Amino acid sequence: MLAPLLVLLGSVAPQPFFEEKLVFPLQDLHVHSSSIVEAPNGDFLVCWFEGTGERTAPDVVVKGSRLRKGSTEWSAPFLLADTPEIPDLNPVFFIDDREELWLFWIPVLAERWEDSLLMYRKSRDYLGEGAPVWYWQGAIILKPGADFPEWVARGLAEVRRGELDYGGYAVSPVTSLVEAARDLSKQQRGWMPRNHVLVLPSGRLLLPLYSDGFYVGLMGISDDGGETWRAGSPIPGVALNQPSVVRKRDGTLVAYMRREGPIPPYRVQISTSTDDGETWSVAVSSDLPNPNTSLEVIALRDGRWVMVYNDVERGRHSLALALSDDEGATWKWKRNLEFIEGGRFHYPSMIQSRDGLIHVTYTHQPGANAPKAIKHVVLDAEWIRGSDGSRR
Repeated sequence: MLAPLLVLLGSVAPQPFFEEKLVFPLQDLHVHSSSIVEAPNGDFLVCWFEGTGERTAPDVVVKGSRLRKGSTEWSAPFLLADTPEIPDLNPVFFIDDREELWLFWIPVLAERWEDSLLMYRKSRDYLGEGAPVWYWQGAIILKPGADFPEWVARGLAEVRRGELDYGGYAVSPVTSLVEAARDLSKQQRGWMPRNHVLVLPSGRLLLPLYSDGFYVGLMGISDDGGETWRAGSPIPGVALNQPSVVRKRDGTLVAYMRREGPIPPYRVQISTSTDDGETWSVAVSSDLPNPNTSLEVIALRDGRWVMVYNDVERGRHSLALALSDDEGATWKWKRNLEFIEGGRFHYPSMIQSRDGLIHVTYTHQPGANAPKAIKHVVLDAEWIRGSDGSRR
Protein backbone atom coordinates (compact mmCIF):
# COMPACT_ATOMS: atom_id res chain seq x y z
CA MET A 1 0.00 0.00 0.00
CA LEU A 2 2.93 2.37 0.61
CA ALA A 3 3.99 2.78 -3.04
CA PRO A 4 0.50 3.68 -4.32
CA LEU A 5 0.17 6.09 -1.41
CA LEU A 6 3.44 7.81 -2.35
CA VAL A 7 2.32 8.04 -5.97
CA LEU A 8 -0.94 9.57 -4.82
CA LEU A 9 0.85 12.04 -2.57
CA GLY A 10 3.29 12.92 -5.32
CA SER A 11 0.44 13.85 -7.62
CA VAL A 12 -0.87 16.51 -5.27
CA ALA A 13 -0.26 19.99 -6.73
CA PRO A 14 1.95 22.25 -4.60
CA GLN A 15 0.09 24.78 -2.49
CA PRO A 16 0.19 28.44 -3.54
CA PHE A 17 2.89 30.41 -1.71
CA PHE A 18 2.18 33.42 0.50
CA GLU A 19 4.19 35.13 3.26
CA GLU A 20 3.87 38.56 4.90
CA LYS A 21 6.02 40.60 7.26
CA LEU A 22 6.18 44.18 8.52
CA VAL A 23 9.46 45.87 7.55
CA PHE A 24 9.45 47.57 10.98
CA PRO A 25 6.93 47.73 13.85
CA LEU A 26 3.84 49.89 13.60
CA GLN A 27 4.64 53.50 14.57
CA ASP A 28 2.96 56.88 14.89
CA LEU A 29 5.06 58.73 12.30
CA HIS A 30 3.74 58.96 8.76
CA VAL A 31 5.48 56.26 6.66
CA HIS A 32 4.49 56.03 3.03
CA SER A 33 5.31 55.55 -0.67
CA SER A 34 7.65 52.54 -0.57
CA SER A 35 9.71 51.08 -3.43
CA ILE A 36 11.38 47.65 -3.50
CA VAL A 37 14.24 46.16 -5.56
CA GLU A 38 16.23 42.92 -5.56
CA ALA A 39 20.00 43.34 -5.30
CA PRO A 40 22.44 41.27 -7.39
CA ASN A 41 23.36 39.15 -4.34
CA GLY A 42 19.74 38.21 -3.63
CA ASP A 43 19.13 40.77 -0.89
CA PHE A 44 16.07 43.02 -1.07
CA LEU A 45 16.10 46.77 -0.45
CA VAL A 46 13.07 48.90 0.30
CA CYS A 47 12.77 52.68 0.70
CA TRP A 48 9.98 54.97 1.90
CA PHE A 49 9.48 58.47 3.27
CA GLU A 50 8.92 59.12 6.96
CA GLY A 51 8.01 62.12 9.10
CA THR A 52 5.18 64.07 10.68
CA GLY A 53 3.43 64.81 7.38
CA GLU A 54 4.12 65.22 3.69
CA ARG A 55 4.85 68.32 1.57
CA THR A 56 4.45 70.83 4.43
CA ALA A 57 6.47 68.92 7.05
CA PRO A 58 10.18 69.87 7.02
CA ASP A 59 11.19 66.78 9.03
CA VAL A 60 10.22 64.26 6.31
CA VAL A 61 13.18 62.14 5.18
CA VAL A 62 13.75 59.10 2.98
CA LYS A 63 14.63 55.90 4.83
CA GLY A 64 15.47 52.36 3.80
CA SER A 65 15.90 48.79 5.03
CA ARG A 66 17.55 45.59 3.81
CA LEU A 67 16.38 41.98 3.85
CA ARG A 68 19.36 39.65 3.58
CA LYS A 69 19.02 36.66 1.28
CA GLY A 70 17.65 33.79 3.33
CA SER A 71 16.72 36.01 6.27
CA THR A 72 13.22 36.59 7.61
CA GLU A 73 13.97 39.88 9.37
CA TRP A 74 14.44 43.30 7.80
CA SER A 75 17.34 45.41 9.07
CA ALA A 76 16.96 48.45 11.27
CA PRO A 77 15.95 51.42 9.09
CA PHE A 78 18.72 53.70 7.80
CA LEU A 79 18.75 57.18 6.30
CA LEU A 80 18.83 57.53 2.50
CA ALA A 81 18.14 61.24 1.87
CA ASP A 82 17.55 64.33 3.99
CA THR A 83 17.44 67.85 2.58
CA PRO A 84 17.68 70.06 5.70
CA GLU A 85 14.37 71.77 6.55
CA ILE A 86 12.82 70.53 3.27
CA PRO A 87 10.51 67.49 3.03
CA ASP A 88 11.91 64.60 0.96
CA LEU A 89 9.27 62.34 -0.61
CA ASN A 90 8.33 59.76 -3.27
CA PRO A 91 11.50 57.63 -3.32
CA VAL A 92 11.96 55.07 -6.11
CA PHE A 93 14.73 52.46 -6.28
CA PHE A 94 16.25 51.17 -9.54
CA ILE A 95 19.21 48.87 -10.26
CA ASP A 96 20.66 49.30 -13.76
CA ASP A 97 22.46 46.84 -16.04
CA ARG A 98 25.79 47.87 -14.47
CA GLU A 99 24.37 46.77 -11.11
CA GLU A 100 24.43 50.33 -9.80
CA LEU A 101 21.70 51.35 -7.38
CA TRP A 102 19.72 54.51 -8.15
CA LEU A 103 17.51 56.44 -5.76
CA PHE A 104 15.07 58.91 -7.34
CA TRP A 105 13.13 61.24 -5.03
CA ILE A 106 11.82 64.79 -4.64
CA PRO A 107 12.62 67.56 -2.17
CA VAL A 108 9.39 69.60 -2.13
CA LEU A 109 10.27 73.28 -2.37
CA ALA A 110 7.97 76.04 -1.10
CA GLU A 111 5.62 73.34 0.30
CA ARG A 112 4.10 72.98 -3.17
CA TRP A 113 4.05 69.79 -5.25
CA GLU A 114 4.39 72.00 -8.33
CA ASP A 115 7.78 73.21 -7.10
CA SER A 116 9.26 69.77 -6.39
CA LEU A 117 12.79 69.08 -7.64
CA LEU A 118 13.53 65.69 -9.20
CA MET A 119 16.76 64.33 -7.68
CA TYR A 120 18.78 61.13 -7.95
CA ARG A 121 21.66 59.40 -6.22
CA LYS A 122 23.83 56.48 -7.42
CA SER A 123 25.76 53.84 -5.52
CA ARG A 124 28.14 51.01 -6.39
CA ASP A 125 28.60 50.11 -2.72
CA TYR A 126 25.22 49.12 -1.32
CA LEU A 127 25.54 45.45 -0.32
CA GLY A 128 27.08 46.05 3.10
CA GLU A 129 25.40 46.96 6.35
CA GLY A 130 23.48 50.19 6.69
CA ALA A 131 22.92 52.83 4.04
CA PRO A 132 24.46 52.71 0.56
CA VAL A 133 27.60 54.72 -0.09
CA TRP A 134 26.56 57.29 -2.71
CA TYR A 135 29.19 58.31 -5.24
CA TRP A 136 27.04 60.67 -7.31
CA GLN A 137 24.06 62.97 -6.82
CA GLY A 138 22.31 65.25 -9.26
CA ALA A 139 19.06 66.85 -10.36
CA ILE A 140 17.08 65.83 -13.44
CA ILE A 141 15.80 68.97 -15.13
CA LEU A 142 13.39 68.22 -17.96
CA LYS A 143 12.31 70.54 -20.74
CA PRO A 144 9.07 69.14 -22.18
CA GLY A 145 9.38 71.16 -25.38
CA ALA A 146 7.43 73.41 -27.73
CA ASP A 147 4.63 70.89 -28.26
CA PHE A 148 3.85 70.59 -24.53
CA PRO A 149 0.92 73.10 -24.55
CA GLU A 150 -0.53 71.38 -27.63
CA TRP A 151 -0.54 67.99 -25.90
CA VAL A 152 -2.09 69.45 -22.74
CA ALA A 153 -4.82 71.10 -24.83
CA ARG A 154 -5.40 67.90 -26.81
CA GLY A 155 -6.23 65.94 -23.69
CA LEU A 156 -8.55 68.62 -22.35
CA ALA A 157 -10.37 68.92 -25.67
CA GLU A 158 -11.40 65.26 -25.67
CA VAL A 159 -12.91 65.17 -22.19
CA ARG A 160 -16.40 66.38 -21.30
CA ARG A 161 -16.38 69.63 -19.36
CA GLY A 162 -18.30 68.05 -16.48
CA GLU A 163 -15.45 65.59 -15.94
CA LEU A 164 -12.74 68.21 -15.62
CA ASP A 165 -10.59 68.50 -12.55
CA TYR A 166 -7.79 71.01 -12.86
CA GLY A 167 -4.20 70.83 -11.75
CA GLY A 168 -2.51 73.28 -9.44
CA TYR A 169 -1.95 75.78 -12.24
CA ALA A 170 -5.65 76.22 -13.01
CA VAL A 171 -8.65 76.77 -10.78
CA SER A 172 -11.19 77.22 -13.54
CA PRO A 173 -11.03 77.68 -17.30
CA VAL A 174 -9.16 75.29 -19.56
CA THR A 175 -7.40 78.23 -21.16
CA SER A 176 -5.54 79.00 -17.94
CA LEU A 177 -4.10 75.47 -17.79
CA VAL A 178 -2.97 75.65 -21.42
CA GLU A 179 -1.49 79.08 -20.74
CA ALA A 180 0.41 77.64 -17.78
CA ALA A 181 1.76 74.95 -20.13
CA ARG A 182 3.47 77.71 -22.15
CA ASP A 183 5.38 78.91 -19.08
CA LEU A 184 8.91 77.45 -19.29
CA SER A 185 9.40 77.71 -15.52
CA LYS A 186 6.26 75.70 -14.82
CA GLN A 187 7.09 73.18 -17.56
CA GLN A 188 10.48 72.39 -16.11
CA ARG A 189 9.72 71.76 -12.44
CA GLY A 190 7.32 69.72 -10.38
CA TRP A 191 7.91 66.36 -12.14
CA MET A 192 7.63 63.60 -9.57
CA PRO A 193 8.41 59.85 -9.57
CA ARG A 194 6.32 57.11 -8.03
CA ASN A 195 6.71 53.79 -9.93
CA HIS A 196 9.64 51.70 -11.12
CA VAL A 197 11.80 52.48 -14.13
CA LEU A 198 10.97 50.34 -17.19
CA VAL A 199 13.92 49.08 -19.24
CA LEU A 200 13.04 48.48 -22.91
CA PRO A 201 14.74 45.82 -25.10
CA SER A 202 16.71 48.61 -26.82
CA GLY A 203 18.19 49.60 -23.44
CA ARG A 204 16.07 52.77 -23.27
CA LEU A 205 15.12 53.74 -19.72
CA LEU A 206 11.65 55.12 -19.04
CA LEU A 207 11.15 56.88 -15.71
CA PRO A 208 7.38 57.41 -15.24
CA LEU A 209 6.68 60.90 -13.93
CA TYR A 210 3.66 63.07 -13.15
CA SER A 211 2.85 66.68 -12.31
CA ASP A 212 0.35 67.99 -9.79
CA GLY A 213 0.57 71.34 -11.57
CA PHE A 214 -0.75 70.02 -14.87
CA TYR A 215 -2.23 66.66 -13.76
CA VAL A 216 -0.54 64.85 -16.64
CA GLY A 217 2.11 62.15 -16.83
CA LEU A 218 5.13 61.80 -19.07
CA MET A 219 8.25 59.68 -19.39
CA GLY A 220 11.73 60.75 -18.44
CA ILE A 221 13.67 59.10 -21.28
CA SER A 222 17.32 58.07 -21.31
CA ASP A 223 19.05 56.32 -24.21
CA ASP A 224 22.52 56.38 -22.64
CA GLY A 225 22.08 54.44 -19.42
CA GLY A 226 20.91 57.45 -17.41
CA GLU A 227 23.77 59.79 -18.28
CA THR A 228 21.25 62.24 -19.76
CA TRP A 229 17.47 62.48 -19.55
CA ARG A 230 14.86 64.20 -21.69
CA ALA A 231 11.09 64.51 -21.55
CA GLY A 232 8.71 62.66 -23.82
CA SER A 233 5.39 64.24 -24.79
CA PRO A 234 2.85 64.25 -21.97
CA ILE A 235 0.13 61.66 -21.62
CA PRO A 236 -2.94 63.67 -22.67
CA GLY A 237 -6.01 63.63 -20.51
CA VAL A 238 -7.40 65.25 -17.39
CA ALA A 239 -6.35 64.75 -13.76
CA LEU A 240 -3.87 61.95 -14.52
CA ASN A 241 -1.36 60.86 -11.91
CA GLN A 242 1.42 58.36 -11.21
CA PRO A 243 1.70 56.23 -14.38
CA SER A 244 2.88 52.64 -14.18
CA VAL A 245 4.11 51.34 -17.55
CA VAL A 246 4.18 47.77 -18.88
CA ARG A 247 5.23 46.49 -22.34
CA LYS A 248 3.26 44.14 -24.57
CA ARG A 249 4.95 41.48 -26.68
CA ASP A 250 4.32 43.55 -29.82
CA GLY A 251 6.14 46.53 -28.30
CA THR A 252 3.09 48.59 -27.35
CA LEU A 253 3.48 50.32 -24.01
CA VAL A 254 0.49 50.61 -21.70
CA ALA A 255 0.37 53.22 -18.92
CA TYR A 256 -2.03 52.64 -16.04
CA MET A 257 -2.84 55.69 -13.89
CA ARG A 258 -4.93 56.98 -11.03
CA ARG A 259 -7.25 59.90 -11.69
CA GLU A 260 -7.71 62.90 -9.45
CA GLY A 261 -11.04 64.58 -9.00
CA PRO A 262 -14.51 64.30 -7.51
CA ILE A 263 -16.45 63.14 -10.57
CA PRO A 264 -17.49 59.44 -10.72
CA PRO A 265 -17.10 56.80 -11.98
CA TYR A 266 -13.76 56.25 -10.28
CA ARG A 267 -11.68 54.10 -12.62
CA VAL A 268 -8.10 53.21 -13.48
CA GLN A 269 -7.01 55.27 -16.52
CA ILE A 270 -5.20 53.76 -19.52
CA SER A 271 -3.03 55.26 -22.28
CA THR A 272 -0.84 53.55 -24.89
CA SER A 273 2.35 54.34 -26.81
CA THR A 274 3.60 52.72 -30.01
CA ASP A 275 6.87 54.68 -30.22
CA ASP A 276 8.67 53.57 -27.04
CA GLY A 277 7.18 56.25 -24.82
CA GLU A 278 7.71 59.33 -27.00
CA THR A 279 3.98 60.02 -27.47
CA TRP A 280 0.79 58.65 -25.91
CA SER A 281 -2.88 58.26 -26.71
CA VAL A 282 -5.51 60.25 -24.83
CA ALA A 283 -6.16 58.42 -21.58
CA VAL A 284 -9.48 56.59 -21.21
CA SER A 285 -11.23 54.95 -18.30
CA SER A 286 -10.92 51.22 -17.85
CA ASP A 287 -13.57 49.11 -16.11
CA LEU A 288 -11.31 48.70 -13.06
CA PRO A 289 -12.47 50.64 -9.99
CA ASN A 290 -9.91 52.82 -8.23
CA PRO A 291 -10.47 55.55 -5.63
CA ASN A 292 -7.76 57.91 -6.95
CA THR A 293 -4.85 55.93 -5.51
CA SER A 294 -1.45 54.77 -6.68
CA LEU A 295 -1.12 51.38 -8.41
CA GLU A 296 1.52 49.32 -10.19
CA VAL A 297 1.45 46.80 -13.04
CA ILE A 298 4.27 44.43 -14.04
CA ALA A 299 4.74 41.80 -16.73
CA LEU A 300 5.87 38.45 -15.36
CA ARG A 301 8.50 36.53 -17.27
CA ASP A 302 5.90 34.00 -18.41
CA GLY A 303 3.91 36.78 -20.11
CA ARG A 304 1.15 37.18 -17.55
CA TRP A 305 0.54 40.61 -16.02
CA VAL A 306 -0.11 41.46 -12.38
CA MET A 307 -1.72 44.64 -11.06
CA VAL A 308 -1.73 45.74 -7.42
CA TYR A 309 -4.32 48.42 -6.67
CA ASN A 310 -7.12 49.62 -4.43
CA ASP A 311 -10.05 47.83 -6.05
CA VAL A 312 -12.90 49.97 -4.70
CA GLU A 313 -14.33 53.35 -5.71
CA ARG A 314 -14.00 54.96 -2.31
CA GLY A 315 -11.54 54.51 0.54
CA ARG A 316 -8.23 52.70 0.74
CA HIS A 317 -9.33 49.86 2.99
CA SER A 318 -9.14 47.25 0.23
CA LEU A 319 -5.89 46.35 -1.58
CA ALA A 320 -5.96 43.64 -4.25
CA LEU A 321 -3.84 41.77 -6.77
CA ALA A 322 -5.29 41.04 -10.21
CA LEU A 323 -3.85 38.62 -12.77
CA SER A 324 -4.21 38.79 -16.57
CA ASP A 325 -3.23 36.14 -19.11
CA ASP A 326 -4.04 38.32 -22.15
CA GLU A 327 -1.85 41.40 -21.56
CA GLY A 328 -4.46 43.39 -19.72
CA ALA A 329 -7.41 42.80 -22.03
CA THR A 330 -9.11 41.04 -19.12
CA TRP A 331 -8.21 40.48 -15.50
CA LYS A 332 -9.67 37.03 -14.82
CA TRP A 333 -8.39 36.52 -11.29
CA LYS A 334 -8.33 38.84 -8.30
CA ARG A 335 -7.52 38.36 -4.64
CA ASN A 336 -7.30 40.77 -1.74
CA LEU A 337 -4.09 41.37 0.12
CA GLU A 338 -5.96 43.47 2.68
CA PHE A 339 -9.54 44.36 3.53
CA ILE A 340 -10.31 46.08 6.84
CA GLU A 341 -13.02 48.71 7.08
CA GLY A 342 -11.40 51.90 8.33
CA GLY A 343 -7.91 50.73 7.41
CA ARG A 344 -5.62 52.24 4.78
CA PHE A 345 -3.48 49.95 2.62
CA HIS A 346 -2.06 51.87 -0.31
CA TYR A 347 0.81 53.10 -2.48
CA PRO A 348 2.07 49.63 -3.43
CA SER A 349 5.37 48.77 -5.10
CA MET A 350 5.82 45.43 -6.90
CA ILE A 351 8.57 43.37 -8.55
CA GLN A 352 9.16 39.78 -9.65
CA SER A 353 12.34 38.36 -8.12
CA ARG A 354 14.77 36.10 -9.93
CA ASP A 355 13.19 33.01 -8.37
CA GLY A 356 9.83 33.90 -9.96
CA LEU A 357 8.07 35.07 -6.81
CA ILE A 358 6.13 38.34 -6.61
CA HIS A 359 7.15 40.88 -3.94
CA VAL A 360 4.85 43.72 -2.89
CA THR A 361 5.46 46.47 -0.34
CA TYR A 362 2.84 49.02 0.72
CA THR A 363 1.72 51.37 3.46
CA HIS A 364 -0.06 49.32 6.13
CA GLN A 365 -2.44 51.09 8.54
CA PRO A 366 -4.85 48.57 10.07
CA GLY A 367 -7.41 51.05 11.40
CA ALA A 368 -8.54 54.65 11.42
CA ASN A 369 -5.86 56.79 13.10
CA ALA A 370 -3.89 53.62 13.83
CA PRO A 371 -0.06 53.46 13.71
CA LYS A 372 1.55 52.68 10.35
CA ALA A 373 4.29 50.50 8.89
CA ILE A 374 5.53 49.32 5.52
CA LYS A 375 4.44 45.74 4.86
CA HIS A 376 6.29 43.24 2.65
CA VAL A 377 4.33 40.40 1.03
CA VAL A 378 5.79 37.53 -1.03
CA LEU A 379 3.62 35.23 -3.12
CA ASP A 380 3.38 33.32 -6.36
CA ALA A 381 0.90 33.94 -9.17
CA GLU A 382 -0.99 30.77 -8.27
CA TRP A 383 -1.92 32.37 -4.96
CA ILE A 384 -3.93 34.94 -6.95
CA ARG A 385 -5.48 32.21 -9.13
CA GLY A 386 -6.30 30.15 -6.07
CA SER A 387 -9.15 32.40 -5.08
CA ASP A 388 -12.77 32.41 -6.19
CA GLY A 389 -12.68 36.17 -5.80
CA SER A 390 -13.47 36.18 -2.09
CA ARG A 391 -11.32 38.11 0.32
CA ARG A 392 -8.54 36.17 2.00
